[in-house]
Amino acid sequence: MKIVVIGGTGLIGSKTTAILHQRGHDVVAASPKSGVNTITGEGLKQAVAGASVVIDLANSPSFENKAVMEFFETSGRNLLAAEQPAGIKHHVALSIVGTDRTPENGYFLAKVAQEKLIKASGIPYTIIRATQFMEFVGAIADASVVGNTIRLSPGLFQPIAAEDVSAFVADIALEPPRNGIVEIAGPDRAPFNEIVAGYLKAKGDAREVVKDPDALYWGGRVEEHSLVPLGEALIGRIDLNEWLRRSRSAA
Repeated sequence: MKIVVIGGTGLIGSKTTAILHQRGHDVVAASPKSGVNTITGEGLKQAVAGASVVIDLANSPSFENKAVMEFFETSGRNLLAAEQPAGIKHHVALSIVGTDRTPENGYFLAKVAQEKLIKASGIPYTIIRATQFMEFVGAIADASVVGNTIRLSPGLFQPIAAEDVSAFVADIALEPPRNGIVEIAGPDRAPFNEIVAGYLKAKGDAREVVKDPDALYWGGRVEEHSLVPLGEALIGRIDLNEWLRRSRSAA
């Protein structure tokens, strides 16, 4: 079966592509470098021709509110417009847990707009909402520095390893479309500030993490359940300690 992975050379895309290749599928790892651009539309028609499944893992190069909204709306419209005449049987898109619960977060709002386009397209779909990736915890800490401390909300946090995300994406892409949302998360759930503090300690980073209920995450306030699944979710196999162990081994 031909499967097109938009953003197929990125963190999740490269792992997902490898899994699907191993399972014997004809996988196109599409990206601007390969001549497939969802913003300009270049190469889209040719890429999706003959495909049964399209997995959208494209990500905005900017987190600025206006730019990220323009990216996901333009990319989503162009991709779905190319899929319609190609007769795509399953559109899979990666989104974020809590996108509709943090309206001040511009990135989350843009993902909500992307989800609305998918739902209105008429193409059979599955939206996968994931919690934050373990690979980005260090960057989250760096973005939360205020003075000499890192200030983070005590709202709950449940990061997931990119390896688990990719495995879930590959599995779901090969299943019948759900025409709905599936949520995925890591096995560890604890206050945001505590998980980041534990991560930094394990990395030998002595920076102080301060619990601050008013701390913002990409412009949005984090309440207790803003970033974690509220109901049933698929849970990854790799916990934070195991991920840290693997990271040290790979270093």
